[in-house]
Amino acid sequence: ELGIRIPRPLGHGPSRFIPEKETIQVGKEDATMHTLFAESFATLGRLDNVTLVMVFHPQYLESFLKTQHYLLQMDGPLPLHYRHYIGIMAAARHQCSYLVNLHVNDFLHVGGDPKWLNGLENAPQKLQNLGELNKMLAHRPWLITKEHIEQLLKTEENSWSLAELIHAVVLLTHYHSLASFTFGCGISPEIDCEGGHTFRPPSVSNYCICDITNGYHGVDEIHASPAGSIPSTESVCEVEALMEKMKQLQECRDEEEASQEEMATRFEREKRESMFVCSSEDEESAATRDVSRHFEDTSYGYKDFSRHGMHVPTFRVQDYSWEDHGYSLVNRLYPDVGQLLDEKFHIAYNLTYNTMAMHKDVDTSMLRRAIWNYIHCMFGIRYDDYDYGEINQLLDRSFKVYIKTVVCTPEKTTKRMYDSFWRQFEHSEKVHVNLLLVEARMQAELLYALRAITRYMT
Repeated sequence: ELGIRIPRPLGHGPSRFIPEKETIQVGKEDATMHTLFAESFATLGRLDNVTLVMVFHPQYLESFLKTQHYLLQMDGPLPLHYRHYIGIMAAARHQCSYLVNLHVNDFLHVGGDPKWLNGLENAPQKLQNLGELNKMLAHRPWLITKEHIEQLLKTEENSWSLAELIHAVVLLTHYHSLASFTFGCGISPEIDCEGGHTFRPPSVSNYCICDITNGYHGVDEIHASPAGSIPSTESVCEVEALMEKMKQLQECRDEEEASQEEMATRFEREKRESMFVCSSEDEESAATRDVSRHFEDTSYGYKDFSRHGMHVPTFRVQDYSWEDHGYSLVNRLYPDVGQLLDEKFHIAYNLTYNTMAMHKDVDTSMLRRAIWNYIHCMFGIRYDDYDYGEINQLLDRSFKVYIKTVVCTPEKTTKRMYDSFWRQFEHSEKVHVNLLLVEARMQAELLYALRAITRYMT
């Protein structure tokens, strides 16, 4: 009556992929989750939708919140407004307007200059210089060399110190991988964010045309089962078949071990095959002006490393690993962060409830390792002691399409891709998969950047 427009939420619940009734409801959480919600609220000033989806795995969420809080708010080499601006630059590379909008608010809140938000060219030269590293880390980290590092550290008045650069690299990799989580789990914007509300009045059937254009077709679609329209018997068979394969692989492992040459051949084969896995919905997603102004070279995106006659040497983990090299370098130049990241990697990699869909007391370590190593394989990273033949046995094509899309071009992830893999599994298990994707991706990016920094230093 007063002519005030009242916003209504556009979506239902924190995720477009997970029915609201299957997420953890605020007010019905247990004591551990309640503490985490309180921490998240105190840190971020809100209970954001990322937290509401991640809380399926409280142990991981606790580690994630601790790390993010340290990177953004505790003592460190970079000033606070730089940290949020770097978060904007990183999220923008994947057109993740959800994260960009959150950090635009935080950037202004800590006293950042609004002019910088008009485009990267308005930010200080020092931050502009980070643009090249940002784009390579996000899309083709295997191309990073010690020369790129040298350029940043030796540009006279706009140079970065080693400690500042480590802080920036960790922030960039954190937000690239968080963009993967945001798209991979279909995180919806909160009601007060852009894209999270509409001012149209509810229609008779309780949703209106604006909802349809935003991909929401009413309650029925939102509450569809994870299996969609697939008959559940077929999906149950899928779980049984996967467990049977795990059992067979374990028996083969016990009986014989492949030679080093054979292992190397299997890695190369898997690496080659990963190039032919591409999303069926391969339309170009154009960056909106709003997001694309925060980075340069908008046409630069993911390209498989062996395309167009380029040959990238295999990155062997025994020559440079997180445990033996990366961890100590980060901890030396940015104390405590190496420890926090290490804990987060370990939790994601080792997290298990010993369940698979409706089965209990299952050892899932073989499956978790296959997912982690497949992601590193897509980045050209090889573990000498791993038999890459296991990947094809355990990860089917629809799952590989989902993994590659979420890790390499997350902005192209669709609900159909999310629904099409592991159709009989719980949503919490699919979120668990996303945690593995996030951490494996972050570690892969970090390994390439830290190796280049180490080479520069030596």
